[in-house]
Amino acid sequence: MLIIIFMAIILFIADLVLGSVIISLKDFWEILQTQGGETYLHKILFNFRIPRALTAVAAGMALSVSGLIMQTVFRNPLAGPFVLGISSGASLGVALIIIGFQAFGWFSAFTVLSNWAIVIAALLGSGLLLLMLLIVSTRVKDIMTILILGILFSSSVSALVSILQYFSPEGALKSYVIWTMGNLGNVTGDQLFILWLAIGIGIFITLFNGKRLNIMLLGEQYAQTTGVNIFQFRLLIFIATSLLAGSVTAFCGPIGFIGIAVPHIARLIFKTTNHFILVPGTLFLGAAILLLSDIVAHLPGSDRILPINSITALLGIPIVIWIIFKNRNLSQVF
Repeated sequence: MLIIIFMAIILFIADLVLGSVIISLKDFWEILQTQGGETYLHKILFNFRIPRALTAVAAGMALSVSGLIMQTVFRNPLAGPFVLGISSGASLGVALIIIGFQAFGWFSAFTVLSNWAIVIAALLGSGLLLLMLLIVSTRVKDIMTILILGILFSSSVSALVSILQYFSPEGALKSYVIWTMGNLGNVTGDQLFILWLAIGIGIFITLFNGKRLNIMLLGEQYAQTTGVNIFQFRLLIFIATSLLAGSVTAFCGPIGFIGIAVPHIARLIFKTTNHFILVPGTLFLGAAILLLSDIVAHLPGSDRILPINSITALLGIPIVIWIIFKNRNLSQVF
């Protein structure tokens, strides 16, 4: 755990000093000691890189923990933070804003509020889809049926988004596709506070339910015999997932791989299924991996930036394949 925390701290500092303009450690230390300043390095660090690095930490933590609790609740190693349709709901909300507004020529009139409009639309879209699933879960008792319904809802919403894309203007389509690639650099100071607040609440709910998450590994029937209120537990976990994954999707766009792979890597490192160890380990490991992805995406020394989604996949897929071949059977650690 200490090694992972130390690695996350080193990668956080590296994310601050590396980029199109490389800041030496000496200049970095002098800037931190300066209370105020108008130098371009000071502006680069405090206006762009620190908010971006804090966003990477928050997103890495949130996606990793939401993936962990989804895999536990559904007892499915392929479950991820977007299994409930959160990403699809957010995508529909953003598609309606970007494609709908540009189709009617309204989007340009909201240039100041456009970023907030996208965030609110994403939150509303993911929240409404989650609400539908919660209503269904009051009638459906089997957790695997809820998983299938979540996938069906997600597919239906994705189909609607595809129809909107087909009839969208070229400029609107390009804007929407860029959003789907993910971006950690668009979060402002006020938005960063809201993002961290939502993620903090989601992590608190997860830690509060640590004991019940451990019990759920033995199945819902056993959990009921120990006095666990299944409906209340599902409600809390779905809300936590919505806060964790939904807020990240709203502010940063959909970011893949992290939520599915990091929990497995954490289980293999810590050799345990105890969530009181896995949740903190997954938090710091997810933050470290997304910070590393952000460093690679910004191609230090170059003025080009790669999509964060592409980097998380390129970095993560080989790691997962190596882990599977090394351990032969992933279910042994699940």
